[in-house]
Amino acid sequence: MNFILVGISHHTAPVEVRERMNIHESRLPAALTDLVARRGIREGMILSTCNRVDLAAASEDGVEAEPELRRFLTELHRNDLAPYEQYLYWRRGRDVVRHLFRVACSLDSMILGEPQILGQFKQAFAAASEAGALNGALHEVARQALAVGRRVRRETALGTTAVSASYAAVELAKKIFGSLEGKTVFILGAGKMSELAARHLISSGATSILVTNRTYERACELAQAFGGTPVRFEDAFEQLGRADIVISSTGSREVLVTRERVERMLAARKQRPMFFVDIAVPRDVDPAVNELNNAFVYDIDDLEAVVASNRKQREREAAWAEEIVEEEVERTLRRLASRDLAPTIVALEQRLERIRAAEIERFRGRLGNLDPSQNEAVDALTRGILNKILHGPITEMKNGAGDPEHGALVQLVRRIFGVND
Repeated sequence: MNFILVGISHHTAPVEVRERMNIHESRLPAALTDLVARRGIREGMILSTCNRVDLAAASEDGVEAEPELRRFLTELHRNDLAPYEQYLYWRRGRDVVRHLFRVACSLDSMILGEPQILGQFKQAFAAASEAGALNGALHEVARQALAVGRRVRRETALGTTAVSASYAAVELAKKIFGSLEGKTVFILGAGKMSELAARHLISSGATSILVTNRTYERACELAQAFGGTPVRFEDAFEQLGRADIVISSTGSREVLVTRERVERMLAARKQRPMFFVDIAVPRDVDPAVNELNNAFVYDIDDLEAVVASNRKQREREAAWAEEIVEEEVERTLRRLASRDLAPTIVALEQRLERIRAAEIERFRGRLGNLDPSQNEAVDALTRGILNKILHGPITEMKNGAGDPEHGALVQLVRRIFGVND
């Protein structure tokens, strides 16, 4: 079976190009049906996300699939493919298997180790299966890609550390509080990073959200998005002591959260911890607040230091994940080769065994009367010769599994040894 893949991703194209090539999930069933109905295309799968579109196919032996895939994309998008050629990448044979495995493991993602891609890959696999577009070797490769993705999650720490400032804030908060269940978050200044950090905190268990901003309408918008409570800016510091976690990102030129204010808050809270995420520049929170017991302040540099450390850790884990991928690629291709080549290998062995048996019988008269041990020696000798003859072509056929020329190689071997279809 010949594998081929054409794709476009964040590595090769800007977002405006990826948008034009995107295939909405509502169009996938019809697109997959059209794909596998094309001449020489036996199987197909389409993975379409905001960061990539990968179209994988398996073609019949002797079919050049690239022109069909180009026509498919041209007709699907109703647009000339020429302006997009520079952004496309092509994979063939074992490189298709490796690419799909790396994608499922998030080794090819914009954020190394991000967890969403495995779920997206699973949805693409399900869509192709339901459309009847996966039913052979490519089905096995895609299914194994999901297994490899799960293995990488299980055996490495590739996706366990924060690689954005907002995620790092949540990670630090969990270290301080243990659990964020039932914690109250106060957003001081409704900036984008504050919003992202708040979303991550809520998804980790924080339940009560207070939002303030100099523009009260903006505070109301953000509070509504989180199901929280807006607070007028002039009343904010009366409410601040209710918060376990304070995310601050105002545009103030002066420090807003002083040591004295926090000292009073902690006394009113009976020394229950307060965690300040100060992502404002200039800073909103006095660094001296960190000197107080049960007060923890992290500014943007602290968060970036955590992120940088975590990125290095992910890169180390990615090296191990790449080794897992290579191991699984070889294992998968060997399994495919053994399955697909079994009829050819059996036919070769039978063909040469018939020749061996006929030649021994033809020379029986010349050999004279052989005793059992001599017969056994002749038998072992001739079988050994056959095995050595077969070793080369069988090994080459197994090693070439998935390559575009593999089908032609198998047919050539069959012709050379006189094996009929």
